[in-house]
Amino acid sequence: MTTDLSTYAAEHGVKYFMISYTDLFGCQRAKLVPAQAIGDMQRDGAGFAGFATWLDLTPAHPDLFAMPDAASVIRLPWKPDVAWVAADCTMADAPVDQAPRVVLKQLVARAAAEGLRVKTGVEAEFFLLAPDGAAISDRHDRAEKSCYDQQALMRRYDVIAEICDHMLALGWKPYQNDHEDANGQFEMNWEYDDALATADKHAFFKFMVRSVAERHGLRATFMPKPFPGLTGNGCHCHVSVWNNAGTVNAFADPEMPFGLSTRGRHFLGGIMRHAPALAAITNPTVNSYKRINAPRTISGATWAPNAVTWTGNNRTHMVRVPGPGRFELRLPDGAANPYLLQAAILAAGLDGLAHAADPGPHSDVDMYRDGHTVSGAPRLPLNLLDALRAFEADEALRANLGGAFSSAYLKLKQGEWDSYCAHFTAWERETTLDV
Repeated sequence: MTTDLSTYAAEHGVKYFMISYTDLFGCQRAKLVPAQAIGDMQRDGAGFAGFATWLDLTPAHPDLFAMPDAASVIRLPWKPDVAWVAADCTMADAPVDQAPRVVLKQLVARAAAEGLRVKTGVEAEFFLLAPDGAAISDRHDRAEKSCYDQQALMRRYDVIAEICDHMLALGWKPYQNDHEDANGQFEMNWEYDDALATADKHAFFKFMVRSVAERHGLRATFMPKPFPGLTGNGCHCHVSVWNNAGTVNAFADPEMPFGLSTRGRHFLGGIMRHAPALAAITNPTVNSYKRINAPRTISGATWAPNAVTWTGNNRTHMVRVPGPGRFELRLPDGAANPYLLQAAILAAGLDGLAHAADPGPHSDVDMYRDGHTVSGAPRLPLNLLDALRAFEADEALRANLGGAFSSAYLKLKQGEWDSYCAHFTAWERETTLDV
């Protein structure tokens, strides 16, 4: 049942709505709309100049309209007279097929047509930095192995507890918060949900973490590798697929190895088959490849994959199957677009189901120590350009994500790589000035 946002405002004391969409680079764009005008906006959408954001549009294109999805509405717990609502992009009364939330909704609908309901959960990691972003905010957080550091966690109690309190109030069912492997790094977990709901929550979570951090005079970053020598920000994604009613886990079969059903293996096979191309979406920045191809960190491990392998309950591989009926994709990082992350997983997995893809043999080795002994496992891309080339070459994945999206994404991301290549660094001068 569609929520009437005007009624919602009256019942909850909302004065303003943030009508928000996420562009191709994961940037959240919004208009602040007074409650008195939300009825018109719910009917007609909020108008944007699409070219002004990271979409493949020109100034000559007509207005882009963000149509609020009332089912996604969330009151800002730290400012309850404002409500955030995710929006779908339209132009000339038609969906904008390159827009990330539209891409995801189309894939969710395809899965539903095949009798499948994809449920996911994300493990979002972030650093709490000084306001200028140059250093971690806690100068006492210096331990070599800082993961689960009790004292460091409690020194940031005010920030972490406030965020968790907000998730509790929103009914997300958060269940744990911890200091992560890097100094200044944290992770917060909440209950899994349908892929679209998880994407909406993920987008809001990033906004909420940044907002609460700023309220405390800090800066939060989800940047994949903000500091050399420290573990980067991952965004591991747990995936299971159910029947449309959500009552039967289609991935679960206690009689099969790892408790993974035949359909589950095929879905995983799609992930393995398309992994190099997936990286262009799950690891979407130049900096991403400082994380997945990083040398050993001061803690002793990067906790990030560098090869296309899968395993049981072993965190050194790209995919971990920790228990019956689900798997964990450890490839994505903190820069992953919340909507495109889910869309890419669905696109690869559905292709795997369609072609009965075999994930190949699993491996039990410690990939950080003995990875060189594993033969036949493709390496993950070494940089963003390699990932974009893999994505361009993967016709099946591009087709599943849609031609409009794929072309737009490749064009804009190639521009980002070209911009990076045009940038002269201090390292270049230091190493070549006297050549």
